[in-house]
Amino acid sequence: MSQYRRLNAEIVAKLIDICGKNNVIYGDEELLEPYSRDEIPGTDYRSMPEAVLRPSSAEEVSAIMRLANAERIAVTPRGAGSGLSGGAVPLHGGIVLATDRMNRILELDKENMMIVVEPGVVANDINEFLRPHNLFYAGYPMSVETCYIGGNVAENAGGGKAIKYGVTSRYVLGLEVVLPNGELMELGGKLLKDVTGYNLLQLFTGSEGTLGVFTKIILKVIPLPKYQFDLLALFPDSRSAIAAVPATMLESGVTPVSIEYMDQDSFESACKYLNESLPCEGAGAMLLLSVDGNDSEQMMDDCEQLGTFLEKNGASLVYVADTAANSERLWKIRRNVAEAFSLYFPRQSGEDVVVPPASIAVVAEKFAQLADKYGVAIPCYGHAGDGNLHSRISAPESWSDQRWRQTLPKILEELYAIVAEQGGRISGEHGIGCKRLPYMQSVVSETYLQVLRAIKKALDPNNIMNPGKIFSFEPPAN
Repeated sequence: MSQYRRLNAEIVAKLIDICGKNNVIYGDEELLEPYSRDEIPGTDYRSMPEAVLRPSSAEEVSAIMRLANAERIAVTPRGAGSGLSGGAVPLHGGIVLATDRMNRILELDKENMMIVVEPGVVANDINEFLRPHNLFYAGYPMSVETCYIGGNVAENAGGGKAIKYGVTSRYVLGLEVVLPNGELMELGGKLLKDVTGYNLLQLFTGSEGTLGVFTKIILKVIPLPKYQFDLLALFPDSRSAIAAVPATMLESGVTPVSIEYMDQDSFESACKYLNESLPCEGAGAMLLLSVDGNDSEQMMDDCEQLGTFLEKNGASLVYVADTAANSERLWKIRRNVAEAFSLYFPRQSGEDVVVPPASIAVVAEKFAQLADKYGVAIPCYGHAGDGNLHSRISAPESWSDQRWRQTLPKILEELYAIVAEQGGRISGEHGIGCKRLPYMQSVVSETYLQVLRAIKKALDPNNIMNPGKIFSFEPPAN
């Protein structure tokens, strides 16, 4: 922490002048503690901030960053804290800049099919606002009811609708960003095409809070489909379920909105957590598929076609959820897998690998072999249709903390090597943060990392903006 200046009474007084006394937390460990962590289970990825600031405008954010840069104080932007990579953890103390007060929907531009929001708007609230207008924002992270849109953009979140609609970056048309030196910059705008210079809009989308703080976001919205039907396909084992995914994508003739995969441990844990029961006795794995559209008859035909195809490819049973209530039952199970694992497995590591979709079956099988080798469980679930598997490395209850900490790095090295062999990457949507930083070199070259460092140096030479995330970077000495 020596390269950064610690806060003192004089600096805190200046911060209070910027944000107001009620929006500065300082000197109270109980109030600061929730800002020391995100949703990673356990206590390994925690670090206390010295202060939490809750600005309400771009002007206040700009003033904070000017002061922090001049004083060389680390600043960690934070949305809802629902991340799973340690991205919002203030590794070097300093300031946590919370965006919860910047939570306004500023404009709905129906003529241009766009919405302008602040970063602290809950993702689900955007679609609640749009629904009466028969519009929707198609970016759909699984933590949609809690996560903030600013965090989604910072991580370039994926989610359950990526097959048909793509990930967050497809819908980000403009950003207002405060740079580490406090300068305000606008990227993009209400434009569907723009090749005016480098594509900085896409650079900042997914930058994990290391290059600036978002203060305004312009999103593309699209017409809301009238209907959505969901199918639950049961398979005897994981191999047959995952093998059916690329075949469904290529040969069924239907483009699903999503294809979600859950192995037996995943859906049974989630059902237990929710006190839910499904008619899935004997199933070793399941796929949850969605289709949407405006023609209900065509959609029923699509469901029938998908069901027939899935049964030909190994599904023992296929259920169709054709009501909103039944669909919500299925999706609630899928959304709560992570929470269930966090409750039932005290020693675990949640991974977020992504591989070419056709490699999903190979990777899942090798993960199972890896689990047997080390005597752990590696249950898998996730967005099988786009190659994004969430794997929870989970230790037996009999293991000590020491054995877990000694063994986990070995498992991760081999797990990431499996991913690299298939041309994959170590994060599909959760981000690198501090959790995966040590393993970046397993999937990217040193030249790639040097380019990232050069960009960081150009925009944040003092390395005050969310330091210790994505890659190592040492700023010049004072």
